[in-house]
Amino acid sequence: MKIYRFLGLLPSLFLGLACAAGTSTIDNCEVGCPTGGSAQTLVREAYTLNNNSRRKFANWVAYKITKASQASGRSRSWKRDPDLPAADTLAPAAYKGASTALTVDRGHQAPLAGLGASADWQTLNYLSNITPQESGLNQGAWARLEDKERALADRSDVTAVWSVTGPLFERHIATLPAAPDVEIPSGYWKIIFIGSSPDKGEYAAFLLDQATPKSASFCDYQVTVEEIEQRTHPALSFWSALPPEITQGLKTHKGTLAKELGCS
Repeated sequence: MKIYRFLGLLPSLFLGLACAAGTSTIDNCEVGCPTGGSAQTLVREAYTLNNNSRRKFANWVAYKITKASQASGRSRSWKRDPDLPAADTLAPAAYKGASTALTVDRGHQAPLAGLGASADWQTLNYLSNITPQESGLNQGAWARLEDKERALADRSDVTAVWSVTGPLFERHIATLPAAPDVEIPSGYWKIIFIGSSPDKGEYAAFLLDQATPKSASFCDYQVTVEEIEQRTHPALSFWSALPPEITQGLKTHKGTLAKELGCS
């Protein structure tokens, strides 16, 4: 197993090593984290992240939103992730000129508002948790989906909202002006469930293109989990702790949670 440098404080070191050893008591996935990614997985209180050293973005980020995890008004202070080798992630300078040239925002994968009360909330601003997301998508349908996640977590009958999200690279869109070897994602996906397990609660999956109009409804972009598995690269597999005979049926249906998120 490759050993990575950990440059953060001792808690970050512990979390990284615990993740590598599979002994962390922090669980941001509930029914198993996605498989098929890289060996670079970081476990933090706010989220669990699997890094793609070639893309410089996460393959996936898993998190849970609760009533206690939310906080508004947190600052955005972008930093390179100190718990990854410098060559495997981005520094703030990589985004220079991107907003003007590409009309993109620095989009959180694990959301700042939904997880801002976490003790390590500053790690949400590490660029390993950020991707260049088209402004119309970031401020439109994606933002409204995140709003619904928080609203769902606030319900008295919901203990936690479990989510995993990540980028797609299905076609060339553009590269970062200040980092011309770094391609921006062509789209994003998110899988959400409530309850102790997708088969015991409700779930939904969404896949949105970078070019999604700002006024669009995320409800129009619901897909099956199987479709996301087929379109991710590297190919990911979800809900790894559940028996295959259970997940096979779940992954081929869209699920019913979309109705709880305001979709008809």
